[in-house]
Amino acid sequence: MKIKSIHLLIALFGTMLLSGCGIYSFSGTSLQPDIKTIFVANIENKAMQINPSLSNNLTQALQDKYRRLTKLEMVYDGQDADLEVTGYITSYEVTPTAVTADEIASRNRLTIAVRIIYKNNKYPDEAFPEGRSFAAYQDYDSTNSLDAVQDVLCQQIIETLVEDIFNATVAEWR
Repeated sequence: MKIKSIHLLIALFGTMLLSGCGIYSFSGTSLQPDIKTIFVANIENKAMQINPSLSNNLTQALQDKYRRLTKLEMVYDGQDADLEVTGYITSYEVTPTAVTADEIASRNRLTIAVRIIYKNNKYPDEAFPEGRSFAAYQDYDSTNSLDAVQDVLCQQIIETLVEDIFNATVAEWR
């Protein structure tokens, strides 16, 4: 019984030590303790082909991710923020991925690419102010029109992009 109590105390102490240091968190972020605010700008759509809801959906998903998995306060002016995430959609395109013997596409791929600029106003070395490109895609059967599957595909692609951007910015998975 005494040994179990000692193990429990050691585990409890270790957990408090890790969570109290301010750099490690159970959400996977690795932010310095003095980082308090973040600004996520509207992700502009500069792609040749435009999906009217993509910019808003991507921006909202990014903001939601930071709210949900960090203790950062969302601010709406980049000048007041410790961290700034800005960027734009560079590409929204459909390409064939599988062709039948009759030279007809049997599968298509929707690819979305974005360029993200990340500034850390307190620790500039932890940022990529020159920007970094992120891309994700989903394949679909060419018997479906893009209009029929676009909303579901975009949501899946946005989830992947947001996860990659989040990891590259505050989780330090660079």
